[in-house]
Amino acid sequence: MDKLAAIHQPTFFPWLGLFDKISRSDVFVILDNVQYPKKGGSWSNRVKIFIGGKPSWITVPIIRSYSGTKNINEIEIDNSKNWNEKLLKSIELNYKKAQYFCDIFPCISELLRNPDKNLSEFNIKVIYAICKLIGLKTEHFIYASELNTKGSSTDLLISIVNSAGCNAYMCGGGAHKYQEDEKFETAGIKLIYQNFKHPEYRQINSIEFVPGLSIIDTLMNCGTKGTIELILNIM
Repeated sequence: MDKLAAIHQPTFFPWLGLFDKISRSDVFVILDNVQYPKKGGSWSNRVKIFIGGKPSWITVPIIRSYSGTKNINEIEIDNSKNWNEKLLKSIELNYKKAQYFCDIFPCISELLRNPDKNLSEFNIKVIYAICKLIGLKTEHFIYASELNTKGSSTDLLISIVNSAGCNAYMCGGGAHKYQEDEKFETAGIKLIYQNFKHPEYRQINSIEFVPGLSIIDTLMNCGTKGTIELILNIM
């Protein structure tokens, strides 16, 4: 019998696809100990929502004044910029007419008004809170930093799956760009592509559906019940 592992970095108010991974996996590994990119954007500190009628980035400012490299669980949020209050105002302005705004905004507000200093810890707290809000299991969460793993790239993924006690691995759609699939078969691990197909729902800010936005957009438009139904029907 397959025991399926999914692995994902702790991203900022993630899109629906991450919660699909959570719902379908037997073990969900939070990849909190990989190197953070020195330059450019990352899903770890930014995601898109509707702003002014178009999908736009919202970003958590981070402290980049460090030498060498750091893992994601070592990155600190720059809370000196009052970013959270500005973001809350933007969410309120752009989603106040959404059907479930009054139900969802208090939860989002509580999370954003109490940001952690550590980016990874904050993102993980958000993921846990949203799972609890919609009724999605979290008992199967483990941290890559607590596992005995080795190697990099595909070898690291195989090591994580083995250390998590699993014999199957679910990878995302973009994995073919960097992943050496044949290594999983050699290691005796069944490889399963997620093949996520984003469900459509009515978005208050758009005539045509825009996929890939933050879970904030899904919750505002579908509510907790509608969001979990979307997730559980994606199989």
